[in-house]
Amino acid sequence: MIAAGALLFSACGSDNNSGGSTQQATGVTCGGKQALKASGSTAQANAITGFVNTFEQTCNGQTVNYTASGSGAGRNEFIGGQTDFAGSDAALKSDEAQKAQARCASPALNLPLVFGPIAIAYNLQGVTDLALDGATAAKIFNGQITTWNDPAIAALNQGKNLPAAPIIVNFRSDDSGTTQNFQTYLNAASNNAYGKPSTQTFNGGVGAGARGSQGVTDATKNTPNSIGYIEASFAQKAQLPAAQIINAGGGSPVALSTDNVAKAIDAVQVTGQGNDLTLDLNSLYKTTTPGAYPIALATYEIVCTKYADPQTGTAVKAFLQTALSPQAQGTLTSGGYVPIPDAFKQRLTTSINSIS
Repeated sequence: MIAAGALLFSACGSDNNSGGSTQQATGVTCGGKQALKASGSTAQANAITGFVNTFEQTCNGQTVNYTASGSGAGRNEFIGGQTDFAGSDAALKSDEAQKAQARCASPALNLPLVFGPIAIAYNLQGVTDLALDGATAAKIFNGQITTWNDPAIAALNQGKNLPAAPIIVNFRSDDSGTTQNFQTYLNAASNNAYGKPSTQTFNGGVGAGARGSQGVTDATKNTPNSIGYIEASFAQKAQLPAAQIINAGGGSPVALSTDNVAKAIDAVQVTGQGNDLTLDLNSLYKTTTPGAYPIALATYEIVCTKYADPQTGTAVKAFLQTALSPQAQGTLTSGGYVPIPDAFKQRLTTSINSIS
């Protein structure tokens, strides 16, 4: 089950004027580089803000400057040595992992630190409880279903006033782990009715592109009869309704909520080796658990196992340790995220503590 975490934690101060002093708190060792630089996933941007605030309060004088440039840009900048760590909605691919290992002179780790539900957000006058299943969503996003009153949508939404208006699809125009995860869901949950590659580029062949999560959010909010995929935190802030999803088990449509996402995440398996915690999300997308909301992504922090500059390694480890704290995890729910599952808590702690 999902829980806010159980690491004992207390605030610590640090006089990191030299960037090298450390101070011990329960579960956190402050110290090292004063200002870390990171970039990447827009999906985790709001979560990172809460983590950074906790880090600054815990380790006085230390901070993280995070640029929400998209997962693809984040990984590239990390591999190129421009940042100290990356945020990404997808783990490193094999070729990227080799380049990252060369950059780090040590293996790079994919650490799932933020779980974010993906909302199928829509702008449809008079409908606040739209229901979709995997096959119908897949056919909307690949252009096979083009009007709101299509029989497939109407069958799932009996008694609702669905207009004959064309469906306007909004998608991410930049490389995005959110796009990759969403397309993987569409293929998995529809028995490949989507029929498009699950890459970080949207391959549906229909709709209008917008850059970043905020771009898709704005396009959907400002365009009547439109639909798009965005992280729950963005839909929540924009007050956009999210479709209720009928999962692979059939049954009643499931609303997007922390508890309903937790039911699906509970069974996700780790496929990474050693301290690498890459996840297999197919079991989530295909969940048959009653009441489980099946569309979510795990947002990773990509780090070096051993940094060439020990001060950087110390600071990265301190930041990630504070992110596991009850204070930091407690900031997630209000932003539309799901706190780290207990099943991953100890493995994350072990992996983070291995960083140097």
